[in-house]
Amino acid sequence: MPYGKKNPFPSPILRSYDLNTSGSEKETYHVELSLEGSGLEYVVGDALGVFPRNPEEQVDEILSGLPFSGNEEVPLPNGGEASLREALITAYDIRSLTPKFLKAWQERSGSPHLRSVVESEDRKVMNDFCWGREVIDLVTDYPADFANEEDFVSVLKRLQPRLYSISSSPNAHPGEVHLTIVIVRYHSHGRQRGGVCSTFFSDRADGIQPGVFVHHNKAFQLVEDNDAPIIMVGPGTGIAPFRAFLEERKLRGAKGNNWLFFGNPYRKTDFLYEEQFTSLQKEGLLSRFDLAFSRDQAEKIYVQHRMEEKGQEIWSWLEDGATLYVCGDATRMARDVDATLHGIVEKHGGRSEEEAKDFVKALKKEKRYQRDVY
Repeated sequence: MPYGKKNPFPSPILRSYDLNTSGSEKETYHVELSLEGSGLEYVVGDALGVFPRNPEEQVDEILSGLPFSGNEEVPLPNGGEASLREALITAYDIRSLTPKFLKAWQERSGSPHLRSVVESEDRKVMNDFCWGREVIDLVTDYPADFANEEDFVSVLKRLQPRLYSISSSPNAHPGEVHLTIVIVRYHSHGRQRGGVCSTFFSDRADGIQPGVFVHHNKAFQLVEDNDAPIIMVGPGTGIAPFRAFLEERKLRGAKGNNWLFFGNPYRKTDFLYEEQFTSLQKEGLLSRFDLAFSRDQAEKIYVQHRMEEKGQEIWSWLEDGATLYVCGDATRMARDVDATLHGIVEKHGGRSEEEAKDFVKALKKEKRYQRDVY
């Protein structure tokens, strides 16, 4: 059976290190994985799916609050069996709570508070309760009685793979795939918590070969025309695919101009891949490089502000056939960048609000405005 989502490739981790320097409030890991012998192929713009592992100490804490040893055999979500402990580490989601899960738990728990939350049938009340809580919180604060270990895993969801934008060109790094991952850590309800996959890479991946597969992203592809200009907007880990794009353009000997907008809190500690990008700038491959370090001055400056400042040049690049790529946070950054783009078309293209909307729609239709947002 070829390797893929249903049969992930156990990928050796070749290198993994923090890109932020000492004193940064962020941890952003550069991770290099081997694809040797997997038969997996990717192009720049694609994503890598990674199956993480839950923290063993959290699984052991869950088991200590249940009447099971952890050695009992249980069914796995995708078929087969494993010990309960192994299944909780590798196959079941012990992090995210949903109203449906809450209802199933409440039916087996005598908690009046939990019953009032579920019986409210108010989605907001249930979502507010779920936010920042995990299975461990229910085990310790709202104990429930399960008929057996199978009954327990029956209320759990399958542990889903995480998708990460690939930050390498396969031609620049044969047999490898690189990722740029921000490590998520936070505190809620009296506990330190973290993203299941990001903390897997930073805290517990030593000697482990995570299962991976390639997720082809047809909606986010580097232009074939090597003479065409491209504009890339990627703050934070949104920089990932653009590292790959630039490596690929360099190898292709592409003559088209490349313009990159990058932002993060502080230049001193959060300038990801600084050496590589400044070197590409000196070589002339990176024609324009605009930086927005939001906290380096009293007034916060983000990538959309830099775009606004360079609106006239962006408009002239678009008129010259440039493709605009945006990668990163969907809720705020991508929305703000989109609003800025519409403003640039109105101001520098002399279009009305409606005409600007039509122009941006046409850009999307021509695949000259592509977004990889999450």
